[in-house]
Amino acid sequence: MAVREEVYGFFIPSVTLIGIGASKEIPSKISDLGGKKPLIVTDQGIVKAGILKIITARLDDAGMKYEVYDETIPNPTDENVHKGVEVYKKAKCDSLITLGGGSSHDCGKGIGLVVSNGGKIHDYEGVNKSTKPLPPYVAVNTTAGTASEMTRFCIITDLSRKVKMAIVDWRVTPGIALDDPLLMVGMPPALTAATGMDALTHSVEAYVSTIANPMTDACAEKSIELIFKYLRRAVANGQDIEAREAMCFAQYLGGMAFNNASLGHVHAMAHQLGGFYDLPHGECNAILLPHVEKFNLIAKVERFAKMAQIMGENIEGMSPRAAAEKCLDAIRQLSTDVGIPSGLVELGKRYGKNVRKEDIKIMTGNAQKDACGLTNPRCPTDKDVNAIYEAAL
Repeated sequence: MAVREEVYGFFIPSVTLIGIGASKEIPSKISDLGGKKPLIVTDQGIVKAGILKIITARLDDAGMKYEVYDETIPNPTDENVHKGVEVYKKAKCDSLITLGGGSSHDCGKGIGLVVSNGGKIHDYEGVNKSTKPLPPYVAVNTTAGTASEMTRFCIITDLSRKVKMAIVDWRVTPGIALDDPLLMVGMPPALTAATGMDALTHSVEAYVSTIANPMTDACAEKSIELIFKYLRRAVANGQDIEAREAMCFAQYLGGMAFNNASLGHVHAMAHQLGGFYDLPHGECNAILLPHVEKFNLIAKVERFAKMAQIMGENIEGMSPRAAAEKCLDAIRQLSTDVGIPSGLVELGKRYGKNVRKEDIKIMTGNAQKDACGLTNPRCPTDKDVNAIYEAAL
């Protein structure tokens, strides 16, 4: 009897620090990695919130020199990355600290790729295109959602094509990941909700991925459990430190799941909304999640039924299909409870964008080329993707 060879990888940072006050360790951890003058990659939201000052004060107290690049924007662009590379080189930096949510981490990863490997960020679109390691790198997280502080994913918008480039490369995994809930207490409810639903999307997509395995399953299950227990609390009261810390673990576990089992068509489609309209990633995921998983349901009925149970739904005596439907209902209810817009048109209006049915054909074509869709449990046609976008409007 022939045995099919199948090897699973598991990618995580060498060191992770999670807990109240973890940010105090930043100077020593950069030094441990060999860095002497880091470039801090962040954004104006972090500057205005006073979080950058907290971190630079820690570096000042340690007598460490540093440079700041604070021009990262939501859905960071190729232009962002290349400007950051110029700052890094001009200041003669030798290491990286990314401070913020997914945008800052992705921008910093892109800067690190180009600094170490040369060329342009576009050269690294795809899987494992780099040949050299990034500079010493500590990723400091300030949101509980993207898990970008611990993943091998880097998403950068190509302005000329209006497409989000998916860079999946084990070398962009940060050397040290750090999650301090004290840096998250000021996060507004809407951002807490969006990042939390992003984390849920990671866990759900990883759980039904075609390359899920026992390790990613364990991470995804615990992540889903924690999100359903604590996200509403974190949105209701940002000062609830227990909920904030629990969401740190939830989003990190979700990252462990999708960093190794990959994702699906929720992300493949959300990337196009971000690239085309510059809409926020977490909310795009949240809106698309029940629609895509409704399409996927027949491929993984038992898994959706299991998730319903993990989410706290009573599925006793139900058929697997009925139990699976309860999972979708629970996702919709959580999304409503935390204030996610009901559809893409409403989301667009919130951010001054005109989401149009006429653009769906272009986005569908791009979504079908997105690497995240490769592990979706059901293979959609262009017609299917088009219909999902329309249903989510």
